[in-house]
Amino acid sequence: MSLTILVILLTSLSNNVTRIIKAQVNKHNLCVKITMSNNIEASSIFVPADSIEYATGSVVSKSIIKKPSGNITLFAFDKGEGLVEHLSPYEAIVQIVDGDADITIGGVCHTLHAGQHIILPANIPHSLKATEKFKMMLTMIKS
Repeated sequence: MSLTILVILLTSLSNNVTRIIKAQVNKHNLCVKITMSNNIEASSIFVPADSIEYATGSVVSKSIIKKPSGNITLFAFDKGEGLVEHLSPYEAIVQIVDGDADITIGGVCHTLHAGQHIILPANIPHSLKATEKFKMMLTMIKS
């Protein structure tokens, strides 16, 4: 099954705002729910894996920091969910905080497990696939 998801990170969200986005599975349109919640409070201690919950059939996103120079975002992917191959003009690091994920960079598939990290180079196609439920923290540097 081929899954295409366009993720839109919005700049101003209130608690537990849900956005419906378009997805395409084997040429059939359907909706995928992505739940996005507010930032984690500054100066507070948090455990990334405990700071975001899974949602059935969904990708959940939680912004930790959003600045002009970069973003740090938590994601929780249900099994079978993913992000279609895409490019970013910025470097990023993916930190797997729970579960396993297949991350393909420039056509090479890497299987990552909780506690492992990988750098996504700028302008190189990459995609993500949840081989099981997984959570990750994405740090994107824009400057």
